[in-house]
Parts: sequence; C-alpha cells; structure tokens
Amino acid sequence: MQLTVNGNTAYAATGGRDFDPARPTIAFIHGAGLDHTCWQLQSRWFAWHGWSVIAVDLPAHGRSEGPPLESIMAMSDWILAVMDTAKIEKAALVGHSMGAVIALETAARRPERVTGLALCGISSAMPVHPTLLTAAIEAPDRAYDMMTSWCFANPAKLGGNTAPGMWMTGGARMLLGKGRDGALAADLSACNAWTTATQSAAKVAAPTLLVLGDGDVMTPARKGQELAKLIAHAKCVTLAACGHMMMQEKPDATLDALVAHFGSRSLNQVDQT
Repeated sequence: MQLTVNGNTAYAATGGRDFDPARPTIAFIHGAGLDHTCWQLQSRWFAWHGWSVIAVDLPAHGRSEGPPLESIMAMSDWILAVMDTAKIEKAALVGHSMGAVIALETAARRPERVTGLALCGISSAMPVHPTLLTAAIEAPDRAYDMMTSWCFANPAKLGGNTAPGMWMTGGARMLLGKGRDGALAADLSACNAWTTATQSAAKVAAPTLLVLGDGDVMTPARKGQELAKLIAHAKCVTLAACGHMMMQEKPDATLDALVAHFGSRSLNQVDQT
C-alpha cells in the first residue's frame, strides 16, 4: 500500500490482504536500518486472522521516500501521520528495537489512539557504542558487519533458520546493506539520544507486552525487564537462545507471544460487525 505522507511516498505492507480501516488495525514498526520485510511471518498471520495490517517502511527505508528522520519524536509524529492518512483512528502497535521505542513514545503521547502495545528488543535506554555510530557515518559497510555480528545469538550464527537453506545472518547483512545513504546513522543517533523512557513508560495506558531475548547483547533482557516495571501491568516474554533479532531467530515463538497478547479475531465475526 502506498500513501503520501508529508509530501513523500510512504510504503506499508498489508500482509497479503487489502487494507480495510473498518477492521481492527495492527501496525508493525521496524528497527534501525531495516524495513517492513523483517515482519513477514508475523504481519501475514495477523492479516489473515481478522486484523488489518500495516507494516511500514520509515522514510528513507525500504520503499518509502523522503529524508531519514532524525529523532524518535519525529518518527512518532510520522507514524501518527500515516495513521491519519490511512484513516486509522486507533491501532495496536508492534515495534522492534528503534521501532519499539517509536511505538512506546506514540502510546505515551497519544494513548487514545493506541489499543495495545508489543515491544520487541527494547530496554530502559538505547545507547549506541561510539565505534558503531562512527562507522555508520564514515564506513557504513563496517557498521552493517558490526550490527550483524552483535544482533544474533550464537545459535543463529551456526545456522538454525526455520526455512531450510536460508542464511539468517547473511540475509540480515544484505537487508542492512540495502539502506539509503545516511539512514542507519540517523537511526542510531536517534536511539542514542533517546532519554525519556522513564517519563514515557509511566504514561502508557495500553496493555503492553515486552518480547526479549536472553542472548541479546544490544538490548539485554534485564534492561527490558527494568523498563517493564515502569509500565502499568506490562508483561514480559523472554525467549531462550535468542538474540536481538527475535523475529528471524525465533519467528514462531515471537508470533506465539504476539498472538497470546493481542489474540485473533474470527473473520466471520469481523465481517458481521
């Protein structure tokens, strides 16, 4: 689905079904340097179980045009603008890493528009190592290699893809390498500058799930658990032998956690309402 947002073309995948704003909506938000394709399994499942789905490409990522956004608040504003353009009054938000931070801030700023929240690979702060920040600016290829090395737990580096013959870490490296000039550096700088976790977490009213990896070195699970304590009635699911890229490393377990949190809606029931 293509939209015009702030004068630029924005792309959102719909999970293989036509988008219908009359159905309950769930929006998927990718992390730094990625795009909507990281949510393929999860977004498609919800699209075929009674939800309308948008899995967005942020500006300068994937198929979306425009310059990269330079702050988490600007990204949150953009998500709200996408919802306005698509005539989505309310939505559940699912985010990964930087996308989880965007989802959290959106739920804190506009609680009346967020029906539920799932935060994957997030922590109470999102500092970025100075070496990685410098590489993203000066030598992006080196930054892609560093992120691929750090994002996955050891089992994923030895194979382990649920689709036989697919190379998990190689696929992630290729996806990062497709990014536009300056996009990853802007993303990482925005994460590094995010300082409002405590204040924003206290404002979240939507039912919230955190999906964490016990082998995540980028956003350690204990830091995610610290954040969960700041959100009213938040729940945590920690995936074993999983790093930062849980949607690829543990796709079925990630989906199971999301389904348990949001539930599914009978298409027949939705059609009758």
